[in-house]
Amino acid sequence: MMPTRKTTGLEGVLPVDKPAGMTSHDVVAAMRRASSERRIGHAGTLDPLATGLLVLLIGPYTRLEPYLSKSVKRYRARVRFGVATDTDDAEGDVVEESPVPDDIFDESFADEQVAALVGVHEQVPPAFSAIKRGGVTAHRAARAGAPIALEPRPIEIFEARLLRLLPEERSWEIDLTVSAGTYVRAIARDLGRSLGTRAHLAALTRTASGNLSLDDAHPLDECVTAASEGRLADLFIDPFTALGLPVVDADAPTVLTGRQLPAPPGSEPLYAVRAEGRLAAVYRREATRLAPQAVFPKAGSR
Repeated sequence: MMPTRKTTGLEGVLPVDKPAGMTSHDVVAAMRRASSERRIGHAGTLDPLATGLLVLLIGPYTRLEPYLSKSVKRYRARVRFGVATDTDDAEGDVVEESPVPDDIFDESFADEQVAALVGVHEQVPPAFSAIKRGGVTAHRAARAGAPIALEPRPIEIFEARLLRLLPEERSWEIDLTVSAGTYVRAIARDLGRSLGTRAHLAALTRTASGNLSLDDAHPLDECVTAASEGRLADLFIDPFTALGLPVVDADAPTVLTGRQLPAPPGSEPLYAVRAEGRLAAVYRREATRLAPQAVFPKAGSR
C-alpha cells in the first residue's frame, strides 16, 4: 500500500534564498523533512548552479503553481567569454575555446550589446534541459550521448543592463528581466556567438519572480530551523501579494462549494477570492459572473 501524504495544517507561500549546489527538488525535500508536510512544491525551477529566489508553495497553495510559475523573472547573471560548455553553464564540460575580441571589454560597446538583447527572440533551449520530447527528457538523452534536437521557442527579454565588466575573468555581469521559460544559459551561449567568440553562464542569481523579490526570501537554513521548531508560518509571505491579482471577498461556503460570484466592474480576467481572511480561490471572469478556476480548501479540512 502506498503511504499517504502527511498534512500538518500548514498553508503558505515561502520565498527561499536557494544556495548553490542544490537542485530545486533538493530544497523541497529538505523542507518536507523539516516540516513533516508532504504537500510542498515550487513555482519555477532553479538549476543547481543558481542561487536566489525560489518560491515554495505549501499545503493547498501548491495549486498556485500555474499562476506563479508563469511570472516574469529577473536575474543577475555572469557571462564568461572564450569558453563553451556542453551544458551552456559552468557545471558542464568544456567543448570549445575561442579568442575573445578586445572590444568586448570596452564599456560603451558592452553597454550597447547588452541593451540590444531587449526584445522577442526565438531561443533554442540547452541540450541539457528538462524539456521532454516523446517521453524522453533532453538532459537524459544528452548524457547518454544522443542529444535531442530541440526546436526554437519564443522568449522575451524585457530589460537588459550591464552591471559591470570583469576583464580579468573575461566576463560581464548583467541584469536581465525575462519571460517565464527563458533559459539564461542560452542567452549567454548566443551572446558569445553573436560577438564572434564563445560563452557560457558562469553564475546566476534570481533576484525577482513576479511580485516577489530576493529581499523577501529567507536563507534555507533559517527555513529548516523554523520548520523544525514549528514556526515556519512566521516566514510565509502574503499569498495575495504573491499573486498580484485584484481581490474580491466572499463567504467561505459559497467559494468552497464552487459556486459562482457576481463580477465586479472592470475587465480583469482573474481574481483572488478572500474568504474568512485567507486566500480561498482564484476565479475567472465569465461575462457578468466569476467562475471558480482553482479552489484552496483550508489545510486539514475535508
